[in-house]
Amino acid sequence: MNVLHPREDRVATDKGVLYLQFSIAEQRFALDVREVLEVLPRRALKPIAQAPAWVAGVLAHRGALVPVIDLSALSFGSPAPSRSSTRLVLVHYRGDPLRPDLPLGLVLEQATDTLRCPEHEFQPYGLDNDNAPYLGPVRQDGQGLVQRIRIDDLLPDTVRQLLYPPEPGQAPT
Repeated sequence: MNVLHPREDRVATDKGVLYLQFSIAEQRFALDVREVLEVLPRRALKPIAQAPAWVAGVLAHRGALVPVIDLSALSFGSPAPSRSSTRLVLVHYRGDPLRPDLPLGLVLEQATDTLRCPEHEFQPYGLDNDNAPYLGPVRQDGQGLVQRIRIDDLLPDTVRQLLYPPEPGQAPT
């Protein structure tokens, strides 16, 4: 006899990890939703002078200024198109050892779907791409490959220091 358990009694690890799927240049990527703070519609941003072209600007959100990068421009050199499915996704950025939980905004194309799967289904893809350390392991399914993005590896030190300058009394890293 099969015993059915109510949905809330199942352990989260049995169901796998939930990922936010998005596209860059018609390729699929995923973010672990545990890193996501909020998903917003695309908004107007204040540009940052002398920043790399893939730094989209700054967002004033809930009393804080949040730096935003365009992941499409960072990865393939062309900004994300303005579509109804293009989102501004706020994530936890933990790439600064002195301030381990900073908000970072990402402009993502077609960030409207999710994927649930065991974390181990993402496997290394065998390339060492020093220019894009944020590109993580890949998973194959019926739609092709989906690659995981590592948030904490998105910003090179020089850009991190530009977007998150030291606070008063804090020594620069």
